[in-house]
Amino acid sequence: MALETLLFKVKTAISNSFDSVPPKLLKKKITSSTSFKNSKRNVAVLAFEIAGVMSKLLHLYHSLSDATIVRIRNDAVTLEGVRKIISNDESFLLGLACAEFTEALRVVANSVTRLSQRCEDHNLRDFHRAFLEFADSGRDTNGWVLSGPKEIEAKFRKMERYVMLTAALHREMEELSVLESGFRKALNLNHHHHHRRNSSSEVNEGSLGVGKEQKIYELQQKICWQKQEVKDLKDRCLWSRSFDGVVLLLVRFCFTVLARIKVVFGIGHSVPCLSPSLSTSATVYPSDQNSNSCHEFVSGSLEISELEEIKERFGSGFFESNSKLLKPPPSTLGASALALHYANLIIVLEKMIKTPHLIGLDARDDLYGMLPSSIRSGLRTRLKGIGFCASDPVLAGEWKDALGRILGWLSPLAHNMIKWQSERSFEQHNLVPKTNVLLLQTLFFANKQKTEAAITELLVGLNYIWRFEREMTAKALFECANFNGFIKSAKT
Repeated sequence: MALETLLFKVKTAISNSFDSVPPKLLKKKITSSTSFKNSKRNVAVLAFEIAGVMSKLLHLYHSLSDATIVRIRNDAVTLEGVRKIISNDESFLLGLACAEFTEALRVVANSVTRLSQRCEDHNLRDFHRAFLEFADSGRDTNGWVLSGPKEIEAKFRKMERYVMLTAALHREMEELSVLESGFRKALNLNHHHHHRRNSSSEVNEGSLGVGKEQKIYELQQKICWQKQEVKDLKDRCLWSRSFDGVVLLLVRFCFTVLARIKVVFGIGHSVPCLSPSLSTSATVYPSDQNSNSCHEFVSGSLEISELEEIKERFGSGFFESNSKLLKPPPSTLGASALALHYANLIIVLEKMIKTPHLIGLDARDDLYGMLPSSIRSGLRTRLKGIGFCASDPVLAGEWKDALGRILGWLSPLAHNMIKWQSERSFEQHNLVPKTNVLLLQTLFFANKQKTEAAITELLVGLNYIWRFEREMTAKALFECANFNGFIKSAKT
């Protein structure tokens, strides 16, 4: 019959398509031994993981551009909020920036280390040791630091192209999987429909209909075109590249990013000049400082005992000392795990202060429920002796100005805290951050006592202007009611 002949031809035509481009679930069936053998020849399915590592490396290098470093030195460390509740010591703040960049590179380098263990080249398998040696001593025995701006630019563009094409391959493979799944369902449905009609002796050669035959044929054509698109992208992206060659590219860029960090922060050992446009004014430190220069920090917001503790951390290796520097001292919000909570609290206060007339009793109770015991205690102390009357418009205006000034320097740190956290959340782990917010621009290293004092002041001011708005509204309603009563009595 025509129908059976059509179904047989279609199934035969695409029988190999499900094996040549497997769905996502088939990736899990690849054994570790097979994956290891294939990885020696080409990247294959590891292309998607490697593209993620490349994206992070590219973003990190871009974050170390001349413009970004100048912005950090001239803007980030001079933020009023940073100076008030974190530190007014520029060396300490720039050290935090250096440590955060270094820690980000360490995390990426760990991913490269895992990949390098699959390489045939012994030198690549030894990447981790060589990378630590370069970090601590500046020795680059394999010559892996890219030699100059032109070579860096060429490799940067090459990696960008690989990332873009690999992302496109992922999308096209997803689309192919959807098409194949739909085609299987269509075949099964029509086959089931055909047998049901055949069993009731109602089937004939034209029972399927021209429309359904055409739909199956069109799906078959779409799958063939999609398979060709996937094949073309595999040939052009990371999928078909030599595994050792791709890992070497990652390794060299790791070395280059580390060299860039040492250049822009003026750390110790001589490294190649990585950017002809990098002037002395663009670097954070003069280039002739020694290797410990970025670690000799003193913070005006830290206690003496905490400073001594920080100084004791710098006897270890480059990466370890920077990781320890990012550990917040006991007096900070980061150490007490309150940075994110206080950021949300400040943003809620900011909204309420802008529209105090819209604050209801429930919202007021919810706000009070967000307050830790330390702030509640401070608030009760501040409110003692303040009368219940809030009818002075001059005082209300002064409070609004004062709250505006506090929010002017405190609010940016709170918003930066939310941005920093959201970009590094579990859900966004594989995405490249869209902003360059650093920890030193957030509440993470903020002094807990000073931050709570500022929040308490916001609460006291909000309390006054909220009561002022309510009294003014009540007064207006009372006068309106009296006026309406006067009009009614005049009419009678």
